[in-house]
Amino acid sequence: MGIRTGRVADVEHAGRPWRIHDIAPDFRLEDVWSYRTPGAGPDDFPVMLAALRAAGGLNENPPLVRFLFAVRWRLGAMLGWDSSDQGLASRVDTLRDRLPSDLIQEAAGDPVPNTPFTMVYELPDECVIELANKTVHDLCHLGWVPNGDGEYELRMAALVKPNGVFGRIYMVAIKPFRYLIVYPALTRKWERAWLERERLVGPTPAAS
Repeated sequence: MGIRTGRVADVEHAGRPWRIHDIAPDFRLEDVWSYRTPGAGPDDFPVMLAALRAAGGLNENPPLVRFLFAVRWRLGAMLGWDSSDQGLASRVDTLRDRLPSDLIQEAAGDPVPNTPFTMVYELPDECVIELANKTVHDLCHLGWVPNGDGEYELRMAALVKPNGVFGRIYMVAIKPFRYLIVYPALTRKWERAWLERERLVGPTPAAS
């Protein structure tokens, strides 16, 4: 499968009735990216999430992407970016503290396997996970969106709150790496996860 540029206009995220808009209005929309899921229907979002989790998180990526993450974690360890006093419930409040009662779920706060994120909430068409360190408070929003051809596709939006001038400089510095290396690798991996969902999570009604 060839890789296309999956970047989506910000309005495509901002204009949809996601619950995250009311919960995190003070976060900046950094990126919106789309991922093809051929044959997907309106109820297949849980299948897509299960396939992504089974595909290995950040541990199953091309060598260059693994190298970039390894460098980032090494720098973070050396400079104290990821210490506990810079994270959720320390430097910043977790987004879970803002949730209305109908979004409070048992899995909230659980680590997302093979990633530095923790769960905030998951709905039939929307999921939010978060992380915080010395550089930024970051939300990863996954949404399930009709693509205009009678099918659905996955959308990923990064919402950020940089930590002061240092955080803003950091976000600018890593932007080329996100666009040129990380997002194309995620596109290959996440679109392949959908195509291989039966192998990863077993047969589903949507895939039968």
